[in-house]
Amino acid sequence: MPHSSTQINKYLNSLQKHLTDEHPDNPTLANAVKSFRKMDYVGHSMGLISKDESYATCVTWWPMIAVLGTFSAGKSTYINSYLNVPLQRTGTQAVDDKFTVICYSRHNEAKTLPGIALDADPRFPFFQISRSIEEISEAGQERIDAYLQLKTCPSENIRGKILIDSPGFDADNQRASTLRLTQHIIDLSDLVLVFFDARHPEPKAMQDTLAYLVSASVNRADANKFLYILNQIDVTAQEDNPEEVVSAWQRSLAEVGLITGRFYRIYNPSAAVPIANPNVRERFEKKRKEDMADIDARMRQIEVERSYRIVGKLEQTAKGIKNQIVHKLSDMLKKWKSRVILFDGLAFGTLAILAGVILTMNESWGLLKTFQDELMRGETSALVIALFLLIGIIYTHFSIRRAVANQMLKKLADEIGNDHETYKQYMQAFNKSTAAYRPMFLQGPTGWNEVTQQTIDEIINEANDYIQALNDQFTNPSGHGGENSQA
Repeated sequence: MPHSSTQINKYLNSLQKHLTDEHPDNPTLANAVKSFRKMDYVGHSMGLISKDESYATCVTWWPMIAVLGTFSAGKSTYINSYLNVPLQRTGTQAVDDKFTVICYSRHNEAKTLPGIALDADPRFPFFQISRSIEEISEAGQERIDAYLQLKTCPSENIRGKILIDSPGFDADNQRASTLRLTQHIIDLSDLVLVFFDARHPEPKAMQDTLAYLVSASVNRADANKFLYILNQIDVTAQEDNPEEVVSAWQRSLAEVGLITGRFYRIYNPSAAVPIANPNVRERFEKKRKEDMADIDARMRQIEVERSYRIVGKLEQTAKGIKNQIVHKLSDMLKKWKSRVILFDGLAFGTLAILAGVILTMNESWGLLKTFQDELMRGETSALVIALFLLIGIIYTHFSIRRAVANQMLKKLADEIGNDHETYKQYMQAFNKSTAAYRPMFLQGPTGWNEVTQQTIDEIINEANDYIQALNDQFTNPSGHGGENSQA
């Protein structure tokens, strides 16, 4: 059985210990790490992942909340209010162009750590992101610290969670690096808060930005994890027209595809424009409290959602290997073998015909008979010629094998498009299955055999058991058992 690299094993051991310490009475997530290790064995055997990679690092093991939005939408002010700590700088202009991962620390003072702290820890969403920083960066290889930073604070509100504050979006300055990292965050998050600035009277002026923020969510299966928040709504109190402001934003968002979902209206009382009219102030405060209560409730709920997300990712990945990747690779290998045989036949058939034509034109068939006789007698010159011919045949065959494989991978890249991770898996596994040392007559992809298939089936069964355990922990349809039913 292939082994993971020592570094990955150390990371997974640390992760398992952290999860055990976090939930000593609920081993579901710690056990899920063991199942991910099993899946790593399958992935390593098939070549889907390299020895220093793990499927366990493709998920975020702590509940994760992403905060996205336009410049000056009040993201940092909201985060500081939620934490009750002045952690993030605030201002009307862009004050930070890095992604900031915020987590709990028992130390009394907040600390800012470099991005490498995230790159080296599998618990966080940017584990080993430096591997792709060159392709993310527009300016070439740059240090991970230019994109990321980790901040810690002693706020109890963040204990057991990860909060990510993203750089603001600007329709005139959407770096490819920022957009790719944002998409990475969105995919991993349990909850995504999307902030808009109510002070902008014409949301259409930000159409490009809105289009990106909305297009990232409207067609997703997990679209319900996006909360759209119209912040700083207090600025409309002077005209008493919040409904018109909200309607303008809703119309603008509908034009870029968002036609469903709840629109929250909030503001920070400590930074709000004073509302002189007591009736208006009461109405605004009531609405803000209701919406803030809903947002806070969703943020508390992600602890449960996190557990189901991780187990769901385990099951999804296992089923994807069994039902999609293996079938796709098998189909590719079948076509590859047929094409190699075809081109081998064409190549060697053409060479044979050419040789026959040359011998006929030169009336040199006798030379062929002489060569055969010398070869039978074991003469050195004939053996050397035969060896060179054999080497030429072998070289031609393996050149055809590689050329056909490369052509099929190029076609696969066109089919998959921008999904680099999916293409990488197929490319690595297909290259391993078509390697020169592997005989063509072997059926199925490399590493897919009775043992690995049984391992995948075990993982799927274990994922179902984990879901059942979570259901037993968080639900009690019968109403029996009292407190003992909630582990």
